[in-house]
Amino acid sequence: MNFLISMLNSLPGVAAEGLFYGIFALGVYITYKILDVADLTVDASIVTGCAVTTICILYGVDPLMAVFVAFLVGMLAGALTGFFHTFLKIPAILAGILSQFSLYTINMIIMGLQSHLEENSTSNALIPMSPTAYASVSDFALIVSSRDKTSAMIVGFIFVAVIIALLYWFFGTEFGCSLRATGANPKMARAQGINTSFATVFGLMFSNGFVALAGGLLAQYTGGSNITFGAGAIVIGLASVVIGDVLCNAIFKKGANFAVKLTFVVIGSLIYSLIKRFVINVGLDTNFLKLISAVIVAIFLSAPNFKTKSARKGAKKGA
Repeated sequence: MNFLISMLNSLPGVAAEGLFYGIFALGVYITYKILDVADLTVDASIVTGCAVTTICILYGVDPLMAVFVAFLVGMLAGALTGFFHTFLKIPAILAGILSQFSLYTINMIIMGLQSHLEENSTSNALIPMSPTAYASVSDFALIVSSRDKTSAMIVGFIFVAVIIALLYWFFGTEFGCSLRATGANPKMARAQGINTSFATVFGLMFSNGFVALAGGLLAQYTGGSNITFGAGAIVIGLASVVIGDVLCNAIFKKGANFAVKLTFVVIGSLIYSLIKRFVINVGLDTNFLKLISAVIVAIFLSAPNFKTKSARKGAKKGA
C-alpha cells in the first residue's frame, strides 16, 4: 500500500522529468531516425545546456532567455560535430566522440565562470571547475523547479507541445524535406540537387540545440549542474525513441503521421521515467539503472524482429 502511495505521489515529478527528457529524446530522434546518424555528441551537449543556463542565471540573465541561449550554444556544439563529419570526413560516431571530448573541457571552462562571482576571486582567468563541483541556482526565481512539480509538469507540457508543432511545421517545409531525404537516401538526395553536407550539419545543429535546451530546463528543475550530468544520457534518449517507435508501430499498423511519431517519442520518455521511478521505489541500487536501460532498449529493439519471425512461423504452419 505504501509503495502505491509513494508511486502516486511521485507521478507529477515523474511526468515533469519525463517531459524534459522527452525534449532531449526529440533531439536524439532527429539524428537517429531522420538523418540516420549515430551522434554521441548529446552526452556532452546536454551538459553544455545545463552549464550555459546555470551560468547565465548566475550572471542575472532571465531564466527563460537562458534556456534559449543554451539552445543556440547547443547548435554550435552540433556544428562542431558536423564539421568533423562532413568537411573532415570523419565517421559520424567518431566525430561525435571527438566533439564529446572537446565539449568536456569547454563545459568545465563555462562552469568555471562561477569563480568570477565569488568575492574572494582575484584572478581574471577562466578557472575550470573540478569534476565534482556543483553550480547551484536553486535560490533564484526559475521557470521550472522541483519544489513545485505540478507547475514544472505544466511548463514541460507547453514546451513539448510547442516543439512538436515547430518540428512538424519545419520538416514539412522544402528544406525540412531535404533533411529527411538526406537521411533516407543520400545518393538520391544529391541527384536531386540537395546539398547533403549542409543538410547533415544543420540537422546535427538542430538536434543538439534541442538537447541543450532540455539540459537548460533540467538544470533549472534540479537546481544546478555539474560536469557529470550527461554521463550515459544517450541511453535515455535511445530508450525513449525506441520505446515510442515500437508502441507507435504497434498501435498504428498502417503508419502514423510525423506529429504522432514525435508525440510517441515523448510518451516513450515518460514510460522510461516511470520505469526509473519504479526501480528506485522498489529499492534497487540506482547504479543498476544504466543496465536496466540497456536491457529495455535491447528488448524493444528486438521486439519487431521476434514479431516478424513469429509471423513467418505462422505462415509456414498455415501453408
